[in-house]
Amino acid sequence: MGAQLRVYKRRIKSVSATKKITKAMEMIAASRVVKAQRQVAASTPYAKELTRAVGAVAKGSTTQHALTTEAEHPTRAAVLLVTSDRGLAGGYSSNVIKAAEQLTERLTGEGKEVDTYIVGRKGVAYYSFRERKVTESWSGFTDNPTYADAKKIAGPLIEAVLKETAEGGVDELHIVFTEFVSMLTQTPVQDRLLPLSLGEKAEEQERKGEILPLFEFEPSAEDVLDALLPRYVEARIYNALLQAAASKHAATRRAMKSATDNAEELIKSLTRLANAARQADITQEISEIVGGASALADASAGSD
Repeated sequence: MGAQLRVYKRRIKSVSATKKITKAMEMIAASRVVKAQRQVAASTPYAKELTRAVGAVAKGSTTQHALTTEAEHPTRAAVLLVTSDRGLAGGYSSNVIKAAEQLTERLTGEGKEVDTYIVGRKGVAYYSFRERKVTESWSGFTDNPTYADAKKIAGPLIEAVLKETAEGGVDELHIVFTEFVSMLTQTPVQDRLLPLSLGEKAEEQERKGEILPLFEFEPSAEDVLDALLPRYVEARIYNALLQAAASKHAATRRAMKSATDNAEELIKSLTRLANAARQADITQEISEIVGGASALADASAGSD
C-alpha cells in the first residue's frame, strides 16, 4: 500500500503544477480580452460608417466600379478565413474552420471556384494536413493584430478582385471570422465584403423601378470609389481581426478556467484516495503489531 500512496502523492503534485499553469493562463487571457474588447469597440463604429459612406457613393452614382458591380455570371470567389496562431482555446479554431468549410461547399455548389486565403497557423495547419491548396496565408499576429497587418492582408485580396477572372482574379470576396458577442458568446460569421451590397432598401427601389438620388463627385465618382473602397476593405478586415482576437482570448479564458476547475476536482479525488491508502497502511501496521504481540504472548504462555 505504501507504493500506491506514493503514486497518489506524485499525481497530486503533477496535477497541482498543471493547475498553477492553467490558472496563470486564465488570468493572462482575462487581461488580454479586456484590451481586445476595447479595440473592437473603438474600431467597429469606424468600419460601419465607412461602409455606409461607400454605400452612399455607390447608390448616388451611375459609375460601374469593379468593387461594387455584381458580375453577371460569377465563376470565382475568394474566402478569407481568420483563425488563431495558438491552441488551448477550446473549439474556437475548429468552429470557424467548420463555418469556412460550409461557405466553400455552398460556393462550390453554385458553380464557383474558391480561392482560400488564411490568417493563423491553426487554419494553415488544417489545410496543409489535408493537402488543400491555399492561395496565400499570414500568421504571427492573431493575438494582437494591427492595422498594418490588415493592410498587408487586404492588398492581395483587392488585387484579386480587380483582376479579370481569366487572369486569376475573383468575382467575390468573402470573410469568415469569429464575432465577439460577449465574454461567454463568440459566433463564427460568414460575411461578403465585395461586391458591396447596397442594402435591402436599394434593392427594393430597384425592383420598383424607382430612381436613386444622384450626386456630383469631385473629381469623379470612380476616383472617390478608388480611394474609399481599399480603406473599406482594410477597415473591415482589421475589425474582423480584432473581433477574432477578442473571441480567441475569451475562449482561452473559458477553456483554462474549465481546466483549472477540473484540476481542482481531480486533486480532491486523488487526495481522498491517498487518505484512504494511508488509512489502510495504518490499519495494516496496527494489525501486524497486534498480531505480533499476540504471537509473543502465546509463545510465552506455551514455554511456561
